[in-house]
Amino acid sequence: MYDYKDIAIVILNWNGKLLLQQFLPSVTAFSGDAKVYVADNASTDNSVGFVTSHYPQIDIIINSTNGGYAKGYNDALKHIKEPLLCLLNSDIEVTKNWLQPILTAFNSDAKTAIVQPKILDFKNKSNFEYAGAAGGFIDKYGYPYCRGRIFDTVEIDKGQYNDLTDIFWASGACFFIKNKAFKDLNGFDETYFAHMEEIDLCWRAFNNDYKTKYTGTSEVYHVGGATLSTTNPKKTYLNFRNSLFTLVKNTDKHVFIRTVIRMKLDGIAALRFLIQRKPLYFLAVLKAHFSFYKNLPKLLAQRKKTPKKANYFKIKSVVWYYFIAKNRTF
Repeated sequence: MYDYKDIAIVILNWNGKLLLQQFLPSVTAFSGDAKVYVADNASTDNSVGFVTSHYPQIDIIINSTNGGYAKGYNDALKHIKEPLLCLLNSDIEVTKNWLQPILTAFNSDAKTAIVQPKILDFKNKSNFEYAGAAGGFIDKYGYPYCRGRIFDTVEIDKGQYNDLTDIFWASGACFFIKNKAFKDLNGFDETYFAHMEEIDLCWRAFNNDYKTKYTGTSEVYHVGGATLSTTNPKKTYLNFRNSLFTLVKNTDKHVFIRTVIRMKLDGIAALRFLIQRKPLYFLAVLKAHFSFYKNLPKLLAQRKKTPKKANYFKIKSVVWYYFIAKNRTF
């Protein structure tokens, strides 16, 4: 049975001194005997000095370069021995007793390898937060969506997702995983740099018969976009590119047909950006597709190395579900 002392809370930081000042107090106050680490991605803003002087109980792991979320955590977690890992964004406020439901989820089913709490919006605490909400799913073409958030429509939290249930992917904003499972799955794919690497990891976990769960009785509040703004075209590029990477690597069958359909849907999205007079976002989608072509041989080689499981999607096309059928909730 896991206990608080079995948890390592690892906060990846890059020039986030102000975020650490704001959000470390809740982490240290409400995490009991869990061990807290700050993994620094070569910051230049005295983040490390701040943590050292104000939180001597926190261990600091220094990464030599800023390899983004994927490489940053891969490098840092090599130093962690605790059996349960919590990958926590630096812009998250945790709540009292947030860890107990997580422990319950791990202890209730030995096959559970990944757990996500309820993620609410720090700026509007009655709403779910875009990045994860009440647990993630994916359609047959690789488009992710959440209970509590589909595309840009976010639900108000009315207790409708206060359950313990299986999900397909957990948000990297607050991502619990067994240390052994993380190592067995070879961690994050560092090609991603940032965005959707947690979905890729969860899909690989699903294909290897691990379970991912959500528990709605653990709550955290996420600022979102604190490191890379949602209005940054680089975020659009990474999301479109990494989504294609994830689909090709992990889908069970008909990979060619599904990828072609997905790329056509991406093309429609790119044209929509042009109509909205957002040329930089249009170019970001084109750049994402060129990067996909460049990396395709590597992706196909990775695809051959891992098992595949069917029936990973609940909705065949979330684009149709949302834009044509006009459904706005899970």
